[in-house]
Amino acid sequence: MLRIAICDDETDARDALRFQLEKILIEDAEEIVYEFSSGTNAASWLANHPGEIDLLFLDVEMKGLNGMETAEKIRTFDEQILIVFVTGYSDYVFDGYLVGALDYLMKPVTEEKLRQLFGRIRARYAQEESSTFTLKNMDGTWRFRLCDILFFYSDRRKVMLVTAKGEYSFYARLDEIEHQLSPYFVRIHQRYLINPSHVDYLGSESVTINGRELPCSRRYRETALTKIARSIG
Repeated sequence: MLRIAICDDETDARDALRFQLEKILIEDAEEIVYEFSSGTNAASWLANHPGEIDLLFLDVEMKGLNGMETAEKIRTFDEQILIVFVTGYSDYVFDGYLVGALDYLMKPVTEEKLRQLFGRIRARYAQEESSTFTLKNMDGTWRFRLCDILFFYSDRRKVMLVTAKGEYSFYARLDEIEHQLSPYFVRIHQRYLINPSHVDYLGSESVTINGRELPCSRRYRETALTKIARSIG
């Protein structure tokens, strides 16, 4: 699911863009999930909901925090979200590259321009699909790059996904995740599945990842230690 947000301080402008987007979005695969009326609200919400939006259409000329300032603020905590600027002026095009903008669309945004843009976005996501992990929980749908995941661990009927920024719970079986992510992740314990590239220390009965010591059980030890040592080497 490609999750999309629109940020514009003018209601008519948000409605116009949403109308054009709804013509081209693929049902059950792409969805507009949030709309923001100011850059301040958008940046604040995104900071508190990391990974919940994939694509942000951002108006440049807004009162208060303008689009460029909003993008700069977002980039301090999120380097992955795709940002597309929408503007009535061409003066800011080169500034967009400073915040890693994917594109610049001139108002009024046409269906043709959006189709061209989404062609690129869909191709990009198809290419990245094998290097990401997606989970769903009560808070929404989250997509993570595999390289950002430190480890998974089971907690009763739930699994916890751990990154340097936090932990995310969802209902799953660790065996299924191991099968899905093999050989990139390594099982070290009945409850732990780790990303070997993040191992800081390799002991005989434990591994340390991001300052956390995790047990390595006898059942998995020989195979796990060999894979981790190979990865570290």
